[in-house]
Amino acid sequence: MLKIFKKLFFVLIILAILIIGGITLTGYIMYHKAITTTNLSEKISEIKSSQNYTYITDIPDDLKNAIIAIEDHRFKEHSGIDFITTTRSMIENIRKKDIVAGGSTITQQTGRLLYFTQQQRFSRKIAELFVAFDLEKLYSKDEILELYLNMIYYGDGYYGIRQASLGYFNKEPKDLTLAESSLLAGLPNAPSVYSPTKNAELSKKRHIAVLNAMLKYGYITDEQKKDVEKNL
Repeated sequence: MLKIFKKLFFVLIILAILIIGGITLTGYIMYHKAITTTNLSEKISEIKSSQNYTYITDIPDDLKNAIIAIEDHRFKEHSGIDFITTTRSMIENIRKKDIVAGGSTITQQTGRLLYFTQQQRFSRKIAELFVAFDLEKLYSKDEILELYLNMIYYGDGYYGIRQASLGYFNKEPKDLTLAESSLLAGLPNAPSVYSPTKNAELSKKRHIAVLNAMLKYGYITDEQKKDVEKNL
C-alpha cells in the first residue's frame, strides 16, 4: 500500500512539474511575442506621447503614497514581484482552480497595461512577470509608478490620472488634495464598483480603506485621516 502511495505521489509531482512548465513556456512565448512586436522603450514612448500624460513631478505625493499604500505597500522594496502576496494568491488560485486572487504588484500591473488584456489566464500572469522584470531592470520606481498612474482606468471613461483628475474634480493632478488623491487611489481596483458617481456608499467605504492603509504605513497622521473623514 505504501509503495502505491509513493508511486502516486511521484506521478502527481511529475504532472505538477509538467503543468507548471507548460504554463511558464506559454507565458514566455506570449511575452516574447509582445516585446518583439513592439519593444518596451517604443511602447513607453508611445504612452508618453499622449497629450494627457502627466510626469511624476506633477503628481502630488499624497496620490503616489495613497496608490502605494492600497495597491502595493512593498512597492519600493521588491524587485517587481511581492513573493509573499504572490504565494498567498497562487495557493488561493490553485485551491479554486481559477484566478480569483490577484496579488499583482504595481510593476506587474504596469506590464499588463502595456501589453496584455485583462483576461484572467495563468499564462498571462507569467507573461506580465517577464515584463515586470524588464521594467524593474530598465526603469526607476518613480518611472514605473508614473506609467501606472497614467495608464490605469479610474472609471467613468477616465484613463490616466489627468483625465480622472479633470473629470472628477475639474483640476490638474498637481492641485489634488489629500481627500481627492485618496479617493482616486481607491478606484482602479474596481472602477465600476467604487466610482463615486455610480455607488457613493461603496466609494466612501473604499475611500476610508485607502486612508486606513495610508495611516497604517505611515503616510498620514491620525489627525489628517480624521480631517478627511469628517467631510465624507
